[in-house]
Formats: sequence, structure tokens, C-alpha cells
Amino acid sequence: MKRTIIDPSTLELEEKVVTIKRVTKVVKGGRNMRFTALVVVGDRNGHVGVGLGKATEIPEAIRKGKEDATKKLVTVAIDRNGSITHDYIGKYGSAQVLMRKAPEGTGIIAGGPARAVVELAGIRNIRAKSQGSNNKQNVVLATVEGLKQLKTPEEVARRRGKSVSEIFA
Repeated sequence: MKRTIIDPSTLELEEKVVTIKRVTKVVKGGRNMRFTALVVVGDRNGHVGVGLGKATEIPEAIRKGKEDATKKLVTVAIDRNGSITHDYIGKYGSAQVLMRKAPEGTGIIAGGPARAVVELAGIRNIRAKSQGSNNKQNVVLATVEGLKQLKTPEEVARRRGKSVSEIFA
């Protein structure tokens, strides 16, 4: 699989905080409180990334999460209807996200964590169902993993040594 390097400075990225958790570490002197922020960034035009930021204050955790997400941007294959090119099941840990191609006018039918990812990726028509674990972090990562694996008809045709019209025949 080819990896294309995406320059985040050329993109207008939006961010969406999926979840903020307070985590506690018990030490000899008492409890250390920290925050973890799961952040999704995207340009609503085929690029999306997910990052995790950890800090003692919430704004700092969000900033770190956004920075991490911009480093992990992936390109998503979107068809002319604003949907994905084919059905796929994204897997991460015990979380699975079933993503199905949808016709124009369907909208985004997806649960909270998966919805944030597909909206910021620029997908306008999709049906997605979270299966297995409902851990927000794993659902988001499963969605990104699935979107990353999508292939365009041109890619499939090139790999098989055929024309695009032969693929659809």
C-alpha cells in the first residue's frame, strides 16, 4: 500500500473533541489528576486524522491531541455522491465499524464517535454501525482504519491490470 505524505500546513483543518477523560494516578503524596483528550481533525475534503493528548489541564490536552492528529492524517477515497467507494469493516482492537456506501440524500447515519470522523473526512452519505466494543477511542480508530483501507476504482483497475469499465462490468 502506498503512503502519501500529507502536508498539514496546506490544509484548512477543523477539529472536533470526541471525548475528554480525567485519569488519576495514585502516588505516595496523594492523587495526580490528568486529562486525556481524543481529538479528530479533518478538512472535509478527503483528509482526516485522530490524536490523543494528555496533560494536567484540559486546553493543553486538546492542543496536544490536535497536534498528534495532524501528524497522523490519512487520505480517504470518496466517490462523486459524497459516499465511500465500497463497503468495508474497519477493525481496531475489539471494536468494529461496518461502513456501507449510501446513495445521494441519505446523509450521515452513524453513532457519535464514528460520526465525528466521517463528517470531518468530508463524507456526506454513509451508513455506519459500530459493532463489538463501544470504547470511543477504539471506535474512532476502527473508523479511521477502515477509511484508510478504501480503494478507488482506478486503484483497483490499475492493480488488476484492467480498465475501470471492465471492473464495473
